[in-house]
Parts: sequence; structure tokens; C-alpha cells
Amino acid sequence: MLRQRVLTAIVLLLIVAGAVSAATPWPMLALLTLMAGCALWEWWRLVWPHPVARGGAAVLFVCILGVVSRLLVDGQPDAHRVFQTVLLPLALVFWLIPAPWMVVRAQVPARCPSAGLALAGALTLIATWYALSWIFLQHGAAALISLWALIWCADIAAYFAGRSLGRHKLAPRVSPGKTWEGAAGGVLAATVWLLATALWWPGSYGALLLPRLGWPSLALAGIALAAWSILGDLFESLLKRRAGVKDSSQLLPGHGGVYDRIDAVLPVAPAAILLLLLG
Repeated sequence: MLRQRVLTAIVLLLIVAGAVSAATPWPMLALLTLMAGCALWEWWRLVWPHPVARGGAAVLFVCILGVVSRLLVDGQPDAHRVFQTVLLPLALVFWLIPAPWMVVRAQVPARCPSAGLALAGALTLIATWYALSWIFLQHGAAALISLWALIWCADIAAYFAGRSLGRHKLAPRVSPGKTWEGAAGGVLAATVWLLATALWWPGSYGALLLPRLGWPSLALAGIALAAWSILGDLFESLLKRRAGVKDSSQLLPGHGGVYDRIDAVLPVAPAAILLLLLG
């Protein structure tokens, strides 16, 4: 299992490395589009009872994103305006209100239909796709990779801090393994990463935010983004418990599904781009 997990991680890293180093943005946009399509299919596997419908809808979703990619590369202002004034704020509202409410209650309300959860998945994933694509197109690979690394820092530090120091359960009815001590370690690591990269990595996400926010607000941004990453993880755990499954799929051998790998990215990406746009 460990060997399979390591091999899959190496292959994924090589694919990402090839995409970010390509001479054109299309390989990365294609990778982000495929990632979003797979994650949407997996989200819908957890909430939508009709396999043919969700498979067809996921294919349609990928095709639409492919068309929109052309508009983004061409710099069409109307496409950016729709995302930045409508879809990104709606996604942010979802992660600010309904998602935390469901996680705190440790249940999806019975009156919340599968169609509503499926629509929420489409909204959050298209917003995530746009945010990551926009950051890459506007600010380059360093900004995108450093933002991903912030989430990885939070996840890895939370795991080790939780294993060594964890005593108090964070959300026992949703994810029994997570602790407040682990969450604090993850938030600290992500914030340190954001501040450190603002100093020594030109073009990184932290370096882009620093002149807009200043040091105190940059630290607060690191705390908020790390907290949102934990929320994304907990919300997927809630959906999996509701569906009675361990992983969102088995698309990535040893790792589960694509959604399992990017659950923390979903709330972070829309907030990250709005910090850049509004800062």
C-alpha cells in the first residue's frame, strides 16, 4: 500500500512539473480541468444517486471548462467578470455559512436534497478551477505552487501535530482522528510558510499578497486560509460519512480519489484569489 501510494505521488508530481514548465499554459489548464472534472464526478458519487446522469454531467462540465479556458487565455473581460462578481462570491458564501453549519451539526439536513448538494459541488469546483487557472495565468507557476504548498504544509503539520500532541477532538462525529492540537499545528505551519515565502520567494503567493496587505494582515490571511483548508477536509469527511464510504473513489491508487487530494483546496482557492483582487 505504501509503495503504491509513493509511486502514485511520484507520477502526479512529474505530471505537475511537466505542466508548469511547459512553454504554453495549455497543459496546466488541461490538468486543472481534468482535476476539476474528476473531483466533481467524485463529489456527485457521494450525493447523487444516478450514475449515468452524474457521469454525463461530469463530461459536460469538462467540455464547458475547456471552452471557458479559451476565453481566459484570450483575456475576455466578460468571462472574468462573471467569475469574479458572481461565482467566486457565491462559492465563498457557501464555505462561510452552509458548509461550516453542516460540519458543526455533523449532518447534512434531511431537507437538503441531493440536487442541492450536487449544485454546490459544481459551484465550488468551477470557482476553484477558475481561481487556480487565474492565478497561474496572471501570476505564473510560483504563485500557484506556493499556494498549493501552503495547503500541503497545513495538512502535513496537522497530521504530525495531531499524532504527537493531539488530545482534544476537533469534530469527533465527522472526523474522529482530527484534534484541536493538530489543527493549531496546521494553522501555524501554513502561516509561517506564507510569511517565509513572502520574504524569500519572489513571485510566490505570499510575495504577491505582502504589498497589498502588510505583515499583520498577511499573517491573518495565513490563519484564515489554513482554517478554511481544514473546513474543506471536514466537509468532505461529512459527505463520505453520509454516503458510507471511506474514499471518494479509487482513481488514484493508494490515495483514494482526486477529491480526497484536493478537498482542502476547494474553500482556499476562491478566498485566495479574492484576497489578491481586493487587497
